[in-house]
Amino acid sequence: MIQTSPVHPKYRADVDGLRAIAVLSVVGFHAFPELIPGGFVGVDIFFVISGFLISTIIYGNLQAQSFSFFDFYSRRIKRIFPALLLVLFTTYAIGWLFLFPREFQLLNKNLVGGVAFVSNFVLWKDAGYFDILSDTKPLLHLWSLAIEEQFYIFWPFILWIASRKKINLFYICIAVGILSFTLNIVEIGRDPTGTFYSPLTRFWELLVGSALAIIYLSKRSKNKIIGIDADSVLSCIGACLILCGLVLTTKENAFPGYWALFPTIGAALLIYSSSETWFNQKVLSNKFLVWFGLISFPLYLWHWPILSFLRVILGAVPSLEMRIAAVVASIILAWATLHVVEKPIRFSQWGKTATFALVLMMISLGSLSGYSYVKERNLAVLSHGNGLNRTFTRLNPLSLSGADNGDLGFSVND
Repeated sequence: MIQTSPVHPKYRADVDGLRAIAVLSVVGFHAFPELIPGGFVGVDIFFVISGFLISTIIYGNLQAQSFSFFDFYSRRIKRIFPALLLVLFTTYAIGWLFLFPREFQLLNKNLVGGVAFVSNFVLWKDAGYFDILSDTKPLLHLWSLAIEEQFYIFWPFILWIASRKKINLFYICIAVGILSFTLNIVEIGRDPTGTFYSPLTRFWELLVGSALAIIYLSKRSKNKIIGIDADSVLSCIGACLILCGLVLTTKENAFPGYWALFPTIGAALLIYSSSETWFNQKVLSNKFLVWFGLISFPLYLWHWPILSFLRVILGAVPSLEMRIAAVVASIILAWATLHVVEKPIRFSQWGKTATFALVLMMISLGSLSGYSYVKERNLAVLSHGNGLNRTFTRLNPLSLSGADNGDLGFSVND
């Protein structure tokens, strides 16, 4: 009998723990870069987790002949849009209040890119992720979300077509993944910024998770390595690889390149080794990490705009105390966003109504940002033509003290 209800992956607390490692690494790098020089590799861990979970859903439903494009994208929208909309609307409001016209104009350009999930392309022509002005870009972090969403758009169709044509899905993952990784290695020396932001040179990380999902859903027996549980060995190796990535990788390295193998393979081994190994059970599945894993998405969204706006408004790197306060505020906002906004919408009974409402709100925000961008650009052109100086801000305290913050303007995010 053909199953018609959607298939969803079994919950694994250790995967939420791995999410926590990823988000805490990124937050640590952004707030305290001197302490966690390689914390940005947490994004690569996220890529593997996303590829694994999404492909598990797609592959499982294809096997059960219950896959629905509408159901898949509806669930993605209800999972991603509520928290993202809240953060983007808040960013727009703060930008309107505190940023210089030129900064607000470019912020709106980045907002449009964020709404359309093309931030990585919008930011491609800008200076790199590690450039000197990166901490004055409130939406710097949306490049990774854009790459994931681009993957979500194309990958389900590829798997669906391959399944209909009876093509081995694992071979598809391996073939496309090898092409993407090879392009990453070839381009990293010639165009490091493009390699960092291009989905073509990043998809291999998500495809590692995709291949892992296919392996994981296939029946496999436990293996022994010289009398030792192989899963336990793989789990320890995975943890060591992630630790090496965090400690050894720096922004001076040609990244992603070969360096991205540390967090990517490490994350894959930890997921593959199952939740029953000692490390996964005692470390990744502990309540502290699982709690952070559950708020990882809103925490990722909130932490960087807060840190970035502090940098812009103060006109200097925030003190250690202020950065700690910013991280604490991000955690509180992430928890509130999950329980007050995300969960009520995601698990509501509104069904299609919630999906269409979220899409409409995202389109409205994109239209508002696009209008603001065009308006500020036209005013800037008019002011330049009339020889006027528009270096005021709306409520920026720096303007009240006579400080010129013009050099702190946003370039194009990420």
